[in-house]
Amino acid sequence: MRSFLRVGAAVCGGLLLGSGASALNVRVLVASAPQLTVRVAAPAPAPGGLSVPGAPAAAPLPAQAWTVGVTGAQLTLNGQTTGSATLYLPPSAGSVVDIAGKTYRGGVQLRAEGGAVQGINVVDLEDYLRGVVPAEMPASWPAAAVQAQAVIARTYVTARINPATPFDTCATDACQVYGGVAAEKPQSDAAVAATRAQVVAFGGKAASTFFSSDNGGFTASSAEVWGKDLPYLTAKADPFSAGGPRARWQLEVPLGRVQEAAGNAGVRVGALKSVTVTRVSESGRPLEITFVGATGSGKLTGASAGGFVRALGAPATRVTLAGLNPLVLSGSGSGHGVGLSQYGALGLANAGYSHLHVLGFYYPGTQLATLTGRAGAGDALMAVAALPVLPLEQVWAAAQLAARPGSVQ
Repeated sequence: MRSFLRVGAAVCGGLLLGSGASALNVRVLVASAPQLTVRVAAPAPAPGGLSVPGAPAAAPLPAQAWTVGVTGAQLTLNGQTTGSATLYLPPSAGSVVDIAGKTYRGGVQLRAEGGAVQGINVVDLEDYLRGVVPAEMPASWPAAAVQAQAVIARTYVTARINPATPFDTCATDACQVYGGVAAEKPQSDAAVAATRAQVVAFGGKAASTFFSSDNGGFTASSAEVWGKDLPYLTAKADPFSAGGPRARWQLEVPLGRVQEAAGNAGVRVGALKSVTVTRVSESGRPLEITFVGATGSGKLTGASAGGFVRALGAPATRVTLAGLNPLVLSGSGSGHGVGLSQYGALGLANAGYSHLHVLGFYYPGTQLATLTGRAGAGDALMAVAALPVLPLEQVWAAAQLAARPGSVQ
C-alpha cells in the first residue's frame, strides 16, 4: 500500500492522495480518458466527512463534482495540480459515486496512466456482483441458473484480486461485464445474497470458472481452446445447451476475407484453392485446418485453428467448413464453450436442478468453498463439500423430460 501524501484540503475537496482498500474490496477499471468527472452521489462516504490524513477534520462532504485531468505524470483536480499520480476516495457503508456519468457503489481511485485518467471503482465484493450478475445473465431466469452465475462470477474475480496490480479487473466483456447500480435487479440481488461468499475451488484455490453463452451442445476443453489443460474443464456432451438461440447458424465468408485471415494467422500458400478441417477435437471443434494454395499447403493446429475460425467472424468454433468462395461455416453455439454454458445452466435449472448441480456438471471434480479471509493470492478458502456429479446418462434422461410437465428432483 502506498503512503498517503498530504495535500491542502482546498485542493482535494475530500479526495485523498494515495491508494488502499480492504482485502475483500474489488478494484474495477470502469473508465479511462484524458479527463473524468467524479461525483459523490450519496451518502457522504465517511462519518463527519473525509479529510487528508494529518490534516484538520473536514466538514461533511457535500454532493459535488470534481473534474480530474492529467498533466505529465500528475493528476489535476478542478484545474489545480495535486502533485500526485493518484487520488483516492475510500468506500464506506452505503457510499455511492458517479464516475464518468455512471453510478457505482463504493469509492473511487484515480490514476494517471499514459496521459489518461483511470477511474477505478473500489467496491465490496458482494456489491460488485450485484452489478455483474444481471449484466451477464438475465435476472429473470430461474433462480438456480442465476445463483450459479453469481458463484462463478465471484470465483472469477476472487482469483484476480491482486494488491500488487493497479486494478483487479475491468468492466467489459474482456473481463466480466459490470454495469454498476444501473444494472442491479431484485432477482439477481437475491441470487448474490443466497450464495454469499460461495466460490468454486480446486486444489485449495479459486478455480478458473470460465463460461460462455452457449457451447452448442458440447463443452470445449481448456486445452483445445487455449492450450492449457485443467482437469475440471474438459470436453463432454451437454444436451441442455443444445436448444439455445444460436443452436444452429451459418456464415458465408468471401474468399478475400478468408485469404486475409489466413495470412494474418501466418499461412503463406499463395492464392487459396481449398480450406478444409482435417482433424477435430473430442468436442467437434477444429484442431487442424489445412490450406492448399497456388504455391503450396499449410496447416493451423490447436488453438490457432480456433483462432482462424473466430477471425472469420464466427460466433463459436464448433463448425464445419464447405466451399471456398464463399467459405461456408455451419456451426452451433456462441462463445468459446469452455466451462459453464449459460443456456445449459438455464436448461438444467428448468429441469429442476439446483445451482450446485449446475456447477458440479460444468466443473467436475471441484468443490464448493466459502471465502473466510482475504481474497486474492493465498485465498483463505474453506472447502464445504465436493460439488454433486451428474452422470451423463442421467443428464440425457433429464433432457428428455425437461419439456414435459413437472421437474426432475
